[in-house]
Amino acid sequence: MSKSVFYHAGCPVCISAEHDIIELIGANNVEIVHFGKDKSRIAEAEKKGIKSVPALVTPTGHVLHINFGASIQDVKG
Repeated sequence: MSKSVFYHAGCPVCISAEHDIIELIGANNVEIVHFGKDKSRIAEAEKKGIKSVPALVTPTGHVLHINFGASIQDVKG
């Protein structure tokens, strides 16, 4: 099974969701992408259908937007 990818911007909503996702599916099953640390991955997230963060992309490519923290446009600056 490939990993899910969790995208976030580092806000309190995102950090809280990151902790919950790791607890739910396990750290070995999810890649964490923090846009504050790696803005180069924003375009990748947009291509996958991310409209806001925090968001989780499942191994099958489904996008799950979680508790709105920021739009992808806000993250891009």
